[in-house]
Formats: sequence, C-alpha cells, structure tokens
Amino acid sequence: MSFEALGLHASLVQAVAAAGYTKPTPVQEQAIPAAIGGRDLLVSSQTGSGKTAAFMLPALHKLASAEPAPAGRTPAQEAQSARSRGERVRFTAAKPKMLVLTPTRELALQVTTATEQYTSSMRRIRAVSILGGMPYPKQMQLLAKNPEILVATPGRLIDHMESGKIDFSELEILVLDEADRMLDMGFIDDIEKIVAATPETRQTMLFSATLDGVVGNMARRITKNPQTIQIMSAANRHENIVQRVHFVDDLSHKNRLLDHLLRDDTMDQAVVFTATKRDADMIADRLNIAGFAAAALHGDMHQGARNRTLDSMRRGQVRVLVATDVAARGIDVPTITHVVNYDLPKFPEDYVHRIGRTGRAGRNGLAISLVNHAEGINVKRIERFTKQLIPVNVVEGFEPKRAAPASRGGARPGWKPGDGRSAAKPGQRSFSKPYGQREGAPQGGGYNRDAAPREGGYNREAAPRTGGYNREGGHNSAPREGAQRREGGFRSGNAHPRSFEGARRTFGDN
Repeated sequence: MSFEALGLHASLVQAVAAAGYTKPTPVQEQAIPAAIGGRDLLVSSQTGSGKTAAFMLPALHKLASAEPAPAGRTPAQEAQSARSRGERVRFTAAKPKMLVLTPTRELALQVTTATEQYTSSMRRIRAVSILGGMPYPKQMQLLAKNPEILVATPGRLIDHMESGKIDFSELEILVLDEADRMLDMGFIDDIEKIVAATPETRQTMLFSATLDGVVGNMARRITKNPQTIQIMSAANRHENIVQRVHFVDDLSHKNRLLDHLLRDDTMDQAVVFTATKRDADMIADRLNIAGFAAAALHGDMHQGARNRTLDSMRRGQVRVLVATDVAARGIDVPTITHVVNYDLPKFPEDYVHRIGRTGRAGRNGLAISLVNHAEGINVKRIERFTKQLIPVNVVEGFEPKRAAPASRGGARPGWKPGDGRSAAKPGQRSFSKPYGQREGAPQGGGYNRDAAPREGGYNREAAPRTGGYNREGGHNSAPREGAQRREGGFRSGNAHPRSFEGARRTFGDN
C-alpha cells in the first residue's frame, strides 16, 4: 500500500516521498485511515515503528483540508502595530488547533522537526515546541505567532496555561505520545489538568508501549469510543537486535569489559545507559580519557547543551553517548549500532525502550547488559516481560570468576567463552555460601552479603555511613559512603560505588 492510497493530502504525499518514505509502516497503515475518519485512537506500538507519522500525517491532512482562516494579522503583527502607535502591548493567548504531549524535551523536538519536514509545502501551518530548559522570552515569541500545532512537555505547558498564554478553546486534536512514560515520570495530574482544559469535541489519539493498568484506565477516561490498534507491544521481540548478558565480578571488571566492547570494529556509534546523572558525567569523562569521542546526556544539562550533544551525535562527532533513561527518550540516530546497559533499568519496559535506540529503520543492532551477579533477579524480570531468554555471553580474557546463575542453564557441555552460553564449566559444583565467603572469591571489589565489608566490596546490611547518593540522582540528607540508598534501603540492582575507587585512571588497565 502507498501513502497516496491512504487518502492523504497531495502535499503530504509529496513531503513523505521527499523524506524517503516509500510505503507506510504497519502502524501507519492502520492508524492513518482511522484518524482521517475522525476516530479516537488507542495505539500500542513499539519505539521506532513510525508512530510520529501515524498521528501527525492525518492531523496535518485535517488541518490542510480545512477552510482557510479569514485573513488577518497575527498576535505578533498586532503587537508591532500597537508599539508603532505608542500603545501598551497586550499579549494575546495562542489558540492552537493541535496539541502533542511528550514526556521529554528530546522527543518533543524530534516530533517538531518531523512536522516541519511534513509541512515543508504548507506555509500556513506552523509547529513550535514548548518545553523546559528553553528561555521564557523565546517561548513567548513562538507563542506570539499563534501556531496551529503545539508540541510540549506537560510541566512547561502548565506554566503557560496558568499564566494565560495558551487558550485551548479551539483545539481540535490532542495527541499523547509515549503516555506510559509520562505516567511513569509522575505527570498524571498535569495530564488530567491539560485534558480538562480542552474541548469535549476534540479528537484524541494516545500512543503507548502498553495499554494496560493505569495507562488503560486514563485512556478510557479521555477518549470516546476509541479504535484500539495493537501493532507490537513493548514486550515483542526485537528480531533485528542481538541481545546479550555479560556477568561481571565488580566495578573494575565492568569498566575493563566496557572498554573492550566499545573497541569493537563493527561498532559505529553506541549509547551507554547509566542509572544516574552523576555516573553519566563520570563515565563520559573516563571514556574521553581512554581515547573515545564520548559525551554525556542527562536531565541536569541545559537544553541548548543537550541539543548540541545530539547534533554532534547525528554528525558523527560523538561516537559514544552516555545517557540516562529520561534524556535518551526521543533519540533517533540510525547509525547507533550498539546499546550497552552499564546499569540495568528500574523497569523492564525501559529495557525495551533502551535497546530500541539501535536497530532503527530496519538495520541490525547489538544490545549488551553488564550485570553484577546480585542483579540476576532483575534480568529474570526483563526476560519474563519480553518473553524471551537473553543469552549469557563471555568474552575470552574477561571471564567472570563466578559462573552465571544455574537457573540460566547451569553447566552446559561443550561451553566455551564467547558462545553465548552460561559460563558454568562442565563439572563445576554449585555453591551455597555467600559469594564473598567462598574459597577463591576476590578479596577486593567482590560482594559479601553477610560478613563485614571487605576492601572495595559491599555489605548489604552494614554499609559505612557517609558519602552515598540517592537513587534518583540527588544527595541524601544522611548519605552513606560506598552505598546507594533508595527510600532508606539499599538498591537491590545497579549496585556500584559512586566513584571509581580501586579502578585505574583509564579503562582497560588492571
């Protein structure tokens, strides 16, 4: 099927052809005709499936087919005229026809860029981004143009709504993109407030990795007789992405293995995911010292810096991007060949979104997770969610001292390093004692779950009392040294010290 057969406006057919689109993706093939018909939509589709065009093309078709508005001056022109007459300028609230809500700034900018590409021949349709990190004067200038399409993050949009800068009385189309992620980030109250300010006559389209639970409940409240489209849930297999788990003994082992993996000749560009903003900065610095062209990307960075970092990534000037989950939403760089989970994500859904940064546009990709032995339960959660086993891989020369958990296959005859099987060798006995108490267990950098902490190691019950960090990336008022806290307790996953104590200055050194 072609885009023309979907019934799109001629100018849009030309725009998508100029953008290199040859035929619609499955989600576009189902969503576009239904949206053109005016139906509310609930769409479950994985990242990279072409969902931006699935909601933006039919919306633009509707706006392009509408009767032209009476000729008149924009609010900006009215303001300029008032200044020329020496009158006091009064700001007129923008009245957009379409609103797209996204969880992150990067995704908002990605949607705006795609919209500008689709509307290249539609001069009277304007799209602007309203998001955190952008100066208010700049946003006021954009709103003064009275754009037809507004792409926004919930927090900043609420600010402008409360100050009377935006009026949704003429809104025709509301889109919630990655609704599940917005709810995970705590935007439920903001979304409810925004939806309440829009007309009941609006058309609503909600796109999410899942339509269950809280997302499903909210979707039913804000839509009217919606058509449900499920192309691929977040748990579906990424057929073009090879997934691997590498077990590591300690932080030094993890850093040396990361250095080795990033020197893979087949790697074009990579994204390394960390749990915290501090770690993203620290690892990016270490990688630069080791000779990699690396950069960090996280929520504490000013929006201008984040944009420059992504532009450098797209131009190939940055080879390794070290990012947190929130900042990485919306990254769409086709040349990303590798994704490395330096820390496992908090939620299995985020694992799917992370590895979806590679294997874009039909290309192949490789997703590797560096996992401490104590995090095996988190790997199992991901496997249950995705309904597939992630093979354990061992790189020769970087073998862990401890075998992979027996539940992942135990000892397998014929095992050899690098074949993707469990690291348990034939005849190797299983241990019942805690790892830190076993014979031959490393005395520095190893794990001891019961005894007092060893040099460079962890004690999950008795960590020292100063110098730790909160799970969310901020300082705890009563920090602990060498331990990370989450609501008063130790993290069961992603456990590693907040400094590279015990590791050499560059990656790859023993």
